[in-house]
Amino acid sequence: MHYRGLLFAFALASTSLSIASAQIVDSAKYPDLKGQWGRFIVPGVRGQPSFDQTQSWGPEQHAPLTPEYRTIFAASLADQTNGGLGNNVDRARCAPSGMPLMMVAFRPLEFVVTPQTTYVLVGDPDQPRRIFTDGRAWPKEITPTYGGYSIGRWIDTNGDGRYGALEVETRGFKGPRVFDSSGLPLHYDNQSIFKERIYLDKANANILHDEITAIDHALTRPWTADKRYVRDADPLSEWPDSVCNEYNAQVFVGKENYFLSADGFLMPTRRNQAPPDTRYFKPTAK
Repeated sequence: MHYRGLLFAFALASTSLSIASAQIVDSAKYPDLKGQWGRFIVPGVRGQPSFDQTQSWGPEQHAPLTPEYRTIFAASLADQTNGGLGNNVDRARCAPSGMPLMMVAFRPLEFVVTPQTTYVLVGDPDQPRRIFTDGRAWPKEITPTYGGYSIGRWIDTNGDGRYGALEVETRGFKGPRVFDSSGLPLHYDNQSIFKERIYLDKANANILHDEITAIDHALTRPWTADKRYVRDADPLSEWPDSVCNEYNAQVFVGKENYFLSADGFLMPTRRNQAPPDTRYFKPTAK
């Protein structure tokens, strides 16, 4: 039995080496996406990271929203001005951001390229993206997720036998999801489609483009933004992560949210906010 185990281990190692060798040969065809990819900071842009990183967040994104969703967006901004969370309640509850907000690169992204699948590791509450490049067709049914189901294909952009761009389409969402932390909304029907073209900058291989087009019923037309990322190629760079529950000071009771102070006391988040109902707790003895 020990001899058979050794044979199996040897066969498995040989197979792994063969697969690895094949991938090494194939890797010459793909662009070099190794390293950390941080968000490209555009000078003069204000607010938190947005869908279109060349424009300040909120109304200055000039999103082509329908009248209904302009009203929803305005209500979200007004609620945040008053101390609320607007359309960001789910993110404050530590739900995943989903597409397209997960690609904003709050923390560095990592792209792992294999012939069958390209993985995008996010480092936030979101699961890794899997972009299938094995030639599969769309499944008849898709189980909805925040990140969606992505199918891509590598393109030889200049006929030199190497791949220059990855074209991706993503469908199959659940939500609610938003474009950015201002609560810029996507349609509640979750029928979004995102089309991406991911490629290295021709003039600077340390800049990565993700031209992403949102097709959504909250929009009057498709909306395209060129997200850019900057490479940190240092192999010893640290990889930060975020455990939402560890740092989250938002406390939800029913439909109300409160804030936990540094000394452990519950605080209101808006003026004249009523305290939570404590009818099921005994009064503290004085």
